[in-house]
Amino acid sequence: MIKDIFKQGKTVFSFEVFPPKKNDEIYDIYKTLDTLKTLNPDFISVTYGAGGSNSKKTATIASYIKNICEVEPIAHMTAVAMDEEFLSQFLQELKEKNVSNVLALRGDRPKDMSDEDYENRKFLFAEDIIHIIREQSDICVAAACYPEIHPESDSRESDLIYLKQKVDAGVNFLITQMFFDNNKFYEFREAAEKHGIHVPISTGIMPITTAKQLGTSVSLSGTSVPQPLSNLVAKYADSPADLRKAGIEYAIRQIEDLIANDVDGIHIYTMNKAITAHEIMEGLHRNEG
Repeated sequence: MIKDIFKQGKTVFSFEVFPPKKNDEIYDIYKTLDTLKTLNPDFISVTYGAGGSNSKKTATIASYIKNICEVEPIAHMTAVAMDEEFLSQFLQELKEKNVSNVLALRGDRPKDMSDEDYENRKFLFAEDIIHIIREQSDICVAAACYPEIHPESDSRESDLIYLKQKVDAGVNFLITQMFFDNNKFYEFREAAEKHGIHVPISTGIMPITTAKQLGTSVSLSGTSVPQPLSNLVAKYADSPADLRKAGIEYAIRQIEDLIANDVDGIHIYTMNKAITAHEIMEGLHRNEG
């Protein structure tokens, strides 16, 4: 289980992929995973559609990671459109596929979910499904955290109080939302420790390779953009190749600083681009030399 990897006293490296929308594109993600495997990640996470539409794909891809790539997978699990029966079935399916790690999330409201269904949903928060997972399984459970505060939280204090409750429900480690300013994470880590949150925290890194990607990431996550990154995007706005190179280098510098400050893990949001992960890992190794 992934929780045991964090006990080894090293920086844990991981990647994230998402299931393709079309069934006939499933082999493309397998090719991506075959390449990511060569980078020796400690684990690979697989996302899950808010409405459960990708649950079968999530389980299938997680199984491929575990049984073919021989890398630990972690399957995302979103609470927003689940009921207890569906949750139990998904846990059983993962068990049958030899997948022993889940990332429990609230999830975003599905676009086709009515106001009535949303207001009357079974599970309001990730914590709700964590309790049930713990009752039904000894699986390793991860959860999300927000270095810059959850978009719906009133304050840092309230955000950390809820996070502590979530961790106490049975979370083994945390993965952060993406951030571009490491100081934001260091401040969060210190505050989390003061609130009694002592599980490992893996830091979410989103390599910015296009100007559009930055805008989309910020609008979805509420993450702030530090001036150096904003200047970089503006400088290379008319040169996609140079922007991609500069964005990769920014991510590498960010990761190097995090490692120097003893983070528990580095979690790279690959956007299903194995070449991006390869360039980052190659750059890290090159700079080590």
